[in-house]
Amino acid sequence: MSPTLPRPADAGPRQRRKQARPHELLEAALALFVEKGFAATRTEEVAQRAGVSKGTLYLYYPSKEELFKAVVRHNLSSLIAEGEALAGQFEGSSSALLGRLMHAWWQRVGSTPAAGIHKIVLAEVRNFPELAQFYSDEVIVPAERLFSGTVQRGIDRGEFRPMPTHEVALMLIAPLIFMAVHRHSFGACPVHGGMDVDPAPMLQTHLDLVLRGLEVRAEPVAPGPLPTRRGKKTPP
Repeated sequence: MSPTLPRPADAGPRQRRKQARPHELLEAALALFVEKGFAATRTEEVAQRAGVSKGTLYLYYPSKEELFKAVVRHNLSSLIAEGEALAGQFEGSSSALLGRLMHAWWQRVGSTPAAGIHKIVLAEVRNFPELAQFYSDEVIVPAERLFSGTVQRGIDRGEFRPMPTHEVALMLIAPLIFMAVHRHSFGACPVHGGMDVDPAPMLQTHLDLVLRGLEVRAEPVAPGPLPTRRGKKTPP
């Protein structure tokens, strides 16, 4: 009879704390990056908010740049990867798939502190070209590929009329970025008479407009007249 191997003991409080530490560091970093900006945030502050030493932070993330990259991967890249997996096995209509993807973005990013990442990137990425390239490779290109691929899926299945998929993808994504930036700018200030943004109806209205524009219809919409400069007439 072979000897019974001992069962591994459950992780104690110290081990569980160690396992949770990377997540706690990412949460602290995200909060400070959103509050102060990337350039103004010091790694000592992140360590202090997470309740660890600066040396412990560097064991997991050797620089502030690597810490920011980890924040982006944890909050954005992972969601895009989930969207790609969903698109690969989704059996419903392409309109329904686009709706799932966009609502998932709002629930997981737009309505959370992670929405502030978009504000950070737009405001500061010009001063950090390496991070700009990273964000393009890690977020912009995969997100565009996911949405343009979903539009192409609809075209191939005869659900959508032929359209330039890259441009449609940008039109789908742009209002999502706007809502995220608004939430962490005007939406965070007590501005009277400003532009109120109610995310749920805005997202649904945006989807409705884009999907109606994509739907196959009998007659294409004729382009309108080009705008002219004042004092000049449009030729017949």
